[in-house]
Amino acid sequence: MSGTDDIPTVDYVSGTGVPIRGNDIDTDQIIPARFMKVVTFDGLGQFAFFDQRFDDDDSPKDHPMNEEQFKDASVMVVNSNFGCGSSREHAPQALMRWGIDALVGESFAEIFAGNCLALGIPTVTADSETVTALQEWVDENPDGTIDVDVEAETVTYGDTTVDVTVDDAQRRALVDGVWDTTALMKSNAQAVREKAQSLPYVTLDE
Repeated sequence: MSGTDDIPTVDYVSGTGVPIRGNDIDTDQIIPARFMKVVTFDGLGQFAFFDQRFDDDDSPKDHPMNEEQFKDASVMVVNSNFGCGSSREHAPQALMRWGIDALVGESFAEIFAGNCLALGIPTVTADSETVTALQEWVDENPDGTIDVDVEAETVTYGDTTVDVTVDDAQRRALVDGVWDTTALMKSNAQAVREKAQSLPYVTLDE
Protein backbone atom coordinates (compact mmCIF):
# COMPACT_ATOMS: atom_id res chain seq x y z
CA MET A 1 0.00 0.00 0.00
CA SER A 2 1.32 3.44 -0.87
CA GLY A 3 2.12 5.96 1.80
CA THR A 4 3.28 3.46 4.42
CA ASP A 5 7.03 4.04 4.09
CA ASP A 6 7.22 5.67 7.53
CA ILE A 7 5.49 2.75 9.29
CA PRO A 8 7.83 -0.20 9.90
CA THR A 9 6.65 -3.71 9.32
CA VAL A 10 6.71 -5.98 12.38
CA ASP A 11 7.00 -9.49 11.00
CA TYR A 12 9.71 -10.70 13.37
CA VAL A 13 10.76 -9.91 16.95
CA SER A 14 13.83 -11.37 18.64
CA GLY A 15 15.14 -10.93 22.17
CA THR A 16 15.55 -12.42 25.60
CA GLY A 17 12.53 -13.18 27.73
CA VAL A 18 11.01 -12.32 31.08
CA PRO A 19 8.36 -14.60 32.62
CA ILE A 20 5.38 -12.98 34.33
CA ARG A 21 3.24 -15.67 35.92
CA GLY A 22 -0.40 -15.44 36.91
CA ASN A 23 -3.83 -15.39 35.32
CA ASP A 24 -6.07 -12.32 35.06
CA ILE A 25 -3.27 -9.79 35.54
CA ASP A 26 -5.13 -6.54 34.98
CA THR A 27 -4.03 -3.17 33.71
CA ASP A 28 -4.06 -1.69 37.21
CA GLN A 29 -1.33 -4.13 38.16
CA ILE A 30 0.59 -3.37 34.97
CA ILE A 31 0.45 0.39 35.63
CA PRO A 32 -1.21 1.66 38.83
CA ALA A 33 -3.65 4.52 38.28
CA ARG A 34 -1.63 7.07 40.29
CA PHE A 35 1.10 6.98 37.62
CA MET A 36 -1.30 7.85 34.84
CA LYS A 37 -1.39 11.56 35.70
CA VAL A 38 1.20 12.41 33.08
CA VAL A 39 1.22 14.76 30.12
CA THR A 40 3.21 12.33 27.96
CA PHE A 41 4.05 8.63 28.21
CA ASP A 42 7.77 9.34 28.55
CA GLY A 43 9.32 7.70 31.60
CA LEU A 44 6.30 5.48 32.21
CA GLY A 45 8.39 2.34 31.91
CA GLN A 46 9.91 2.73 35.37
CA PHE A 47 6.44 2.38 36.89
CA ALA A 48 5.48 -0.85 35.10
CA PHE A 49 4.22 -3.39 37.68
CA PHE A 50 5.30 -0.91 40.35
CA ASP A 51 3.18 -2.26 43.21
CA GLN A 52 4.27 -5.81 42.45
CA ARG A 53 7.91 -4.76 42.28
CA PHE A 54 8.17 -2.41 45.28
CA ASP A 55 6.78 -2.19 48.80
CA ASP A 56 5.35 0.90 50.49
CA ASP A 57 8.87 2.14 51.20
CA ASP A 58 9.84 1.71 47.53
CA SER A 59 12.13 -1.17 48.46
CA PRO A 60 12.37 -3.87 45.77
CA LYS A 61 10.29 -7.00 46.18
CA ASP A 62 10.84 -10.40 44.64
CA HIS A 63 9.70 -9.90 41.04
CA PRO A 64 11.17 -11.00 37.69
CA MET A 65 11.39 -7.42 36.43
CA ASN A 66 13.65 -6.56 39.37
CA GLU A 67 16.07 -9.38 38.62
CA GLU A 68 19.32 -8.47 36.91
CA GLN A 69 19.16 -11.38 34.44
CA PHE A 70 15.89 -10.09 32.99
CA LYS A 71 16.64 -6.36 32.89
CA ASP A 72 17.27 -6.32 29.13
CA ALA A 73 14.39 -8.64 28.21
CA SER A 74 12.17 -7.66 25.30
CA VAL A 75 9.77 -10.63 25.08
CA MET A 76 7.32 -11.01 27.98
CA VAL A 77 5.84 -14.48 28.55
CA VAL A 78 2.51 -14.37 30.38
CA ASN A 79 -0.46 -16.57 31.18
CA SER A 80 -4.24 -16.25 30.70
CA ASN A 81 -6.35 -13.10 30.25
CA PHE A 82 -3.38 -10.78 30.52
CA GLY A 83 -4.26 -7.08 30.39
CA CYS A 84 -7.85 -7.42 31.56
CA GLY A 85 -9.67 -4.71 33.52
CA SER A 86 -9.85 -1.07 32.53
CA SER A 87 -8.91 -0.16 28.97
CA ARG A 88 -5.99 2.10 29.83
CA GLU A 89 -3.53 2.55 26.99
CA HIS A 90 -0.90 3.42 29.59
CA ALA A 91 -0.44 -0.32 30.27
CA PRO A 92 1.19 -1.30 26.97
CA GLN A 93 2.87 2.11 26.86
CA ALA A 94 4.56 1.31 30.18
CA LEU A 95 5.61 -2.16 29.02
CA MET A 96 7.00 -0.78 25.76
CA ARG A 97 8.97 1.88 27.59
CA TRP A 98 10.32 -0.74 29.99
CA GLY A 99 11.64 -2.52 26.90
CA ILE A 100 9.01 -5.02 25.78
CA ASP A 101 8.69 -5.57 22.02
CA ALA A 102 6.40 -8.64 22.00
CA LEU A 103 4.22 -10.68 24.33
CA VAL A 104 3.62 -14.43 24.27
CA GLY A 105 0.75 -15.69 26.39
CA GLU A 106 -2.24 -17.98 26.75
CA SER A 107 -4.71 -15.17 26.07
CA PHE A 108 -5.00 -11.40 26.15
CA ALA A 109 -7.84 -9.01 26.90
CA GLU A 110 -9.15 -7.72 23.57
CA ILE A 111 -8.73 -4.00 24.26
CA PHE A 112 -5.24 -4.54 25.69
CA ALA A 113 -4.24 -6.46 22.56
CA GLY A 114 -5.64 -3.66 20.44
CA ASN A 115 -3.66 -1.07 22.37
CA CYS A 116 -0.53 -3.18 21.90
CA LEU A 117 -1.17 -3.36 18.16
CA ALA A 118 -1.37 0.45 18.03
CA LEU A 119 2.24 0.44 19.29
CA GLY A 120 3.43 -2.32 16.96
CA ILE A 121 3.70 -4.87 19.79
CA PRO A 122 2.59 -8.39 18.78
CA THR A 123 0.48 -10.36 21.27
CA VAL A 124 0.78 -14.00 20.21
CA THR A 125 -1.00 -16.87 21.92
CA ALA A 126 -0.34 -20.53 22.65
CA ASP A 127 -1.81 -23.20 24.90
CA SER A 128 -1.04 -23.42 28.60
CA GLU A 129 1.51 -26.22 28.31
CA THR A 130 3.44 -24.38 25.61
CA VAL A 131 3.52 -21.13 27.59
CA THR A 132 4.52 -22.87 30.83
CA ALA A 133 7.36 -24.68 29.05
CA LEU A 134 8.58 -21.38 27.60
CA GLN A 135 8.43 -19.66 31.00
CA GLU A 136 10.46 -22.47 32.54
CA TRP A 137 12.99 -22.28 29.72
CA VAL A 138 13.35 -18.53 30.22
CA ASP A 139 13.99 -19.09 33.94
CA GLU A 140 16.78 -21.52 33.08
CA ASN A 141 18.10 -19.52 30.11
CA PRO A 142 17.73 -15.81 30.91
CA ASP A 143 20.27 -14.97 28.19
CA GLY A 144 18.59 -17.24 25.63
CA THR A 145 16.99 -15.71 22.57
CA ILE A 146 13.29 -16.03 21.77
CA ASP A 147 12.38 -15.52 18.12
CA VAL A 148 8.77 -14.52 17.46
CA ASP A 149 7.87 -14.93 13.80
CA VAL A 150 4.65 -13.00 13.41
CA GLU A 151 4.15 -13.87 9.76
CA ALA A 152 4.85 -17.61 10.14
CA GLU A 153 3.11 -17.77 13.54
CA THR A 154 5.93 -19.57 15.30
CA VAL A 155 8.08 -19.01 18.37
CA THR A 156 11.57 -20.47 18.48
CA TYR A 157 13.72 -20.83 21.60
CA GLY A 158 16.74 -23.04 22.07
CA ASP A 159 16.21 -26.08 19.85
CA THR A 160 12.42 -25.79 20.04
CA THR A 161 9.99 -24.25 17.59
CA VAL A 162 6.31 -24.08 18.54
CA ASP A 163 3.24 -22.96 16.64
CA VAL A 164 1.49 -19.90 18.02
CA THR A 165 -1.57 -17.94 16.97
CA VAL A 166 -1.63 -14.34 15.85
CA ASP A 167 -5.00 -12.71 15.32
CA ASP A 168 -5.41 -12.49 11.55
CA ALA A 169 -6.17 -8.77 11.48
CA GLN A 170 -3.25 -8.08 13.81
CA ARG A 171 -0.89 -10.20 11.73
CA ARG A 172 -1.84 -8.46 8.50
CA ALA A 173 -1.52 -5.00 10.07
CA LEU A 174 1.92 -5.76 11.50
CA VAL A 175 3.33 -7.59 8.49
CA ASP A 176 1.94 -5.07 5.99
CA GLY A 177 3.10 -2.11 8.06
CA VAL A 178 -0.32 -0.54 8.53
CA TRP A 179 -0.61 -0.94 12.31
CA ASP A 180 -0.04 2.75 13.12
CA THR A 181 -3.33 4.24 11.96
CA THR A 182 -2.37 7.79 12.94
CA ALA A 183 0.84 7.65 10.94
CA LEU A 184 -1.04 6.00 8.10
CA MET A 185 -3.52 8.88 7.91
CA LYS A 186 -0.72 11.45 8.10
CA SER A 187 1.26 9.71 5.35
CA ASN A 188 -1.82 9.78 3.13
CA ALA A 189 -2.78 13.36 3.99
CA GLN A 190 -2.30 14.58 0.43
CA ALA A 191 -4.49 11.81 -0.99
CA VAL A 192 -7.18 12.63 1.58
CA ARG A 193 -7.02 16.33 0.66
CA GLU A 194 -7.25 15.58 -3.05
CA LYS A 195 -10.24 13.35 -2.51
CA ALA A 196 -11.92 15.96 -0.33
CA GLN A 197 -11.37 18.62 -2.99
CA SER A 198 -13.19 16.45 -5.53
CA LEU A 199 -16.29 16.24 -3.33
CA PRO A 200 -18.78 19.08 -3.92
CA TYR A 201 -20.10 18.95 -0.37
CA VAL A 202 -16.69 19.37 1.32
CA THR A 203 -15.08 22.77 1.86
CA LEU A 204 -11.43 22.85 2.90
CA ASP A 205 -9.90 25.65 4.91
CA GLU A 206 -6.72 26.78 3.20
